[in-house]
Amino acid sequence: MIPEPRRRYNAAFSPARYQEMLADIDRQLPGQLDFRVAESPVFVPAGLRDKLRAAGDSIIDVIAQSDFRARTEAAIPAHQRVPGPEGRPEFLTFDFAVCRDAHNELEPQLIEMQGFPSLYAFQAWLPGEFGRFFPLPDSVSPFLDTANFASYREEMRRFLLADELAENVVLLELFPERQKTRVDFALTRELWGIVPVCLTKVRKRGPGLYYEQDGRLVRIHRIYNRIIFDELARYPDLETEFRLTDPEVDVTWVGHPNWFFRVSKFTLPLLSGPYFPPSYYLHELAAYPTDLENYVLKPLYSFAGAGVRLHITAADLDALADKQHYLLQRKVQYEPVVQSPDGLVKCEIRLLYIWPADAARPRLLTGLSRLSRGEMIGVDFNKDKDWVGGTVPLFER
Repeated sequence: MIPEPRRRYNAAFSPARYQEMLADIDRQLPGQLDFRVAESPVFVPAGLRDKLRAAGDSIIDVIAQSDFRARTEAAIPAHQRVPGPEGRPEFLTFDFAVCRDAHNELEPQLIEMQGFPSLYAFQAWLPGEFGRFFPLPDSVSPFLDTANFASYREEMRRFLLADELAENVVLLELFPERQKTRVDFALTRELWGIVPVCLTKVRKRGPGLYYEQDGRLVRIHRIYNRIIFDELARYPDLETEFRLTDPEVDVTWVGHPNWFFRVSKFTLPLLSGPYFPPSYYLHELAAYPTDLENYVLKPLYSFAGAGVRLHITAADLDALADKQHYLLQRKVQYEPVVQSPDGLVKCEIRLLYIWPADAARPRLLTGLSRLSRGEMIGVDFNKDKDWVGGTVPLFER
């Protein structure tokens, strides 16, 4: 999207060089990368960067309203409500399709949002790998409200650990060694000393939580939560000493689990503006839109694109017994804007925020991008294709 960096990058690109980069990632993090890294970063021009910022600020304005919690109480399923102080959403991630407006200018259109962590370690680390193998100009950066990788690493260290020792902070996941995102867990441990701990390995002694390390029980003071209830539901017979919904646990959540529901697809109908496609709670519609072919059906309580239906009819909607669990969102038209060796590729940009306790507003630190040649961005729509997958947005300075 920025012509000169793209020209230089593509001139230097070769499939062999790309394979060398992947081999180097595997050398440093053996067996950890379990999703496709795309062949190129995305070069984001200043105009689009500023629109992304403006869109993010508009969402934050809604989240910061005094009545936001009251308006999102219904988002939290009763059997998945986690007790304890929620604080505020310490992680915010907003996904935007890159589109064109009526004036043929690039603009973002909101697709998804979460009050939940993303790949905060991997996305800060990956630009360095691209820079080792391909030309990246000083005129772009993966970082926004922080200067560089060193400052990012220190800011995230303070944010995740607070005043605790690293051994008393855990990244909580379900079977972390099996997760496709485990490369991020490995880097989280390398960068900040936070170990990934499986929920099944947490020990509960009264209100205290512990995990075993080097033959001793270590007290958990802070939980960097990466568990999604959707996945827990796949293991109804899972045996654990600690459940997320247990009352009176003496621990601080770094990202309280309830924000996963509050800041989610449930929030989309609360937004309005040029960067937000109209969205409606299905059960509240007195009549369906007459142009249903221009809408997508999304389950409110799913993750990573699960259950999304692109092609729907009124009969499909009438057949749903649980309409209160669905959302209708107007489709957006992704604009192919990333020049690959054999044509243009669509992309999506995720903004990654943190909200430290001493900050009046969230801080936009970095981003994530995904390239696609398929009908949707997800892996299932991009099998056996190149120049697709996860990558980094590099923003014009």
